[in-house]
Amino acid sequence: MTSQLNSLEKRAIGALASILSLRMLGLFMILPVLAVYVNTELLASPFVIGLALGIYGLTQAIFQVPFGMLSDRFGRKPLIITGLLIFLIGSVIAALAESSLTLIIGRALQGAGAISSVVLATAADLTRDSQRTKAIAILGMVVGACFCLALIVGPLVAGLVGIRGVFWAIAAMAMLASLIAYRGLPAAPETGGAAQTASQTGIVRGSLKSVLREGSLLRLDIGIFCLHAVLMAMFVVVPLILHEQLGMPIFQHAYLYLVVLILSFAVVFPLLLWSERRGRVAWLLMGAVTLLGIVQWSLWGFHSTLTQLVINLFLFFIAFNVLEALLPSLISRIAPAAHKGTALGVYSTAQFLGAFVGGIVGGWCYAQQGAAGVFLFCGMMMLLWLLVMLKGVQSEKGQTQETQIESG
Repeated sequence: MTSQLNSLEKRAIGALASILSLRMLGLFMILPVLAVYVNTELLASPFVIGLALGIYGLTQAIFQVPFGMLSDRFGRKPLIITGLLIFLIGSVIAALAESSLTLIIGRALQGAGAISSVVLATAADLTRDSQRTKAIAILGMVVGACFCLALIVGPLVAGLVGIRGVFWAIAAMAMLASLIAYRGLPAAPETGGAAQTASQTGIVRGSLKSVLREGSLLRLDIGIFCLHAVLMAMFVVVPLILHEQLGMPIFQHAYLYLVVLILSFAVVFPLLLWSERRGRVAWLLMGAVTLLGIVQWSLWGFHSTLTQLVINLFLFFIAFNVLEALLPSLISRIAPAAHKGTALGVYSTAQFLGAFVGGIVGGWCYAQQGAAGVFLFCGMMMLLWLLVMLKGVQSEKGQTQETQIESG
């Protein structure tokens, strides 16, 4: 059995990676600039800023599973193209928005084109069993790379053509992704593909209860919820601190993110390699959550100078990138083979709901107590996650002791 992707698999993964990168880059590149735009040009309240940032997470969570189910019935490619066109329409509405309500509608439509599960299902359809994990991993790395790139590209584009221009650029990327899907994506096999991979890529009704009752999986779902809630809440306030309190023009935000991301990657990759080789993944996970909590409590008291922000953001991105790499791999390792798709579906839903809650609550906290209130909320979220993890450790120790007693 060959360990290499064949020509069809390479073409399929190349097309899917291009589609996913264009869409996710479009979703993410607005994050570091939207709060400033809504605050200065639309003169909206902090709560509306948070809603505009996070609403896409709610619609992503709502439509992820329906899109997957419809793709089983009508085919993968039509649903991918449909989702991209909805994303395109939402981007145009946001670009033309003259009010915060119209902007929120556009952002909601951007999220409603929820094709992530369909893209994963297509990858499963078009790859052999021996290559499927590799294909999914490639797509996962694409998403992570797009997030980091978006933090740099978004402010640069906004500095050149304004924030409305960012939405027009996103619309153009959605159109390009639609063309790639139409012309470059191979057709899925007529038999076997969807049926064989349905349990791997979507939420299977019969296994949902089992997944929700599995404590180790539920703790990871709570973790990704907390992580993206904190991320979105931070992007309610950090761009405003940089722009309004520190007087940094939007395009210069890109240079700050570039520096902290490069420095953080220099630490993250060695940590991930070390944890895998030494079997210390659980230790690294606990350490990253603890570091993220320390950063939030540090920001609660120290966020008024550029030096304080740079140090804290550097540490934040170390912890964030470690967790973004570890959590999906742990889900795939822990979930039983028969319930793997269900587990990943619940995990993705928790992630998007976290983004929505983080935007809403972050905006409300900013309105009530300013930036300190947002970081206090983030610190409490990380404390919750840490307590959940510690309870999981205690539970696993108890199960181990019971097993030893029974075997003895």
